Amino acid sequence: MKTAIIFDLDGTLLDTLGDLHAATNHVLAEFGYPPRSIGEVCSFVGNGAEQLIRQAVPAGVDHKPVLAAFQSWYAAHCDILTAPYPGIPEVLATLEKDFPLAVVSNKPDRAVKELAKIYFPTLYARGESADCPRKPAPDMVRMAMAGLGADHCIYVGDSEVDILTAKNVGVPCVSVTWGFRGEDALLAAGGQYLCRLPADLPQTLQTVFHATHSSDT
Repeated sequence: MKTAIIFDLDGTLLDTLGDLHAATNHVLAEFGYPPRSIGEVCSFVGNGAEQLIRQAVPAGVDHKPVLAAFQSWYAAHCDILTAPYPGIPEVLATLEKDFPLAVVSNKPDRAVKELAKIYFPTLYARGESADCPRKPAPDMVRMAMAGLGADHCIYVGDSEVDILTAKNVGVPCVSVTWGFRGEDALLAAGGQYLCRLPADLPQTLQTVFHATHSSDT
């Protein structure tokens, strides 16, 4: 059995909140709407750009023109404040010795591939597109598994959406607490395997891998 490790992007591998916050407020100002705090934007992230902007605009406002402006602006300004969480590049280098790796995200596929090319050029990358619905639908993870030639995976994410995604795929989920939600929200969503530091990810994943392998034999 070939097992892959498949990662969420925002809040898991990359701290993208600064650029998401800046882009959101840029387009809100462009349309004459009030700005949102970084905490508000953080709470809106996880279900794709449309849900982010739908929640960011004032109630009753048509969000679609704002969404179009956001997608255009963010695509050109997605790597100004963004950076990997400390220790993540080293962790991925360690994991690549034992597992094929991929990253999947509810960002548009183009943005995911651009960011992955900059920060994680060896990883298979996939985002939302016309033929690949956003998480928690299982399609994105299954496409990544197929792209890696894997018949099993462990999924790693930072949100309730990621926990539900793993459930829909039928694979274990490791929930990281350094991202956009935090430990309490992850536990409330049914998180089973928690990881609090990037440096602990290899050991956590090995534990989950052996537990899963033992249950299959």
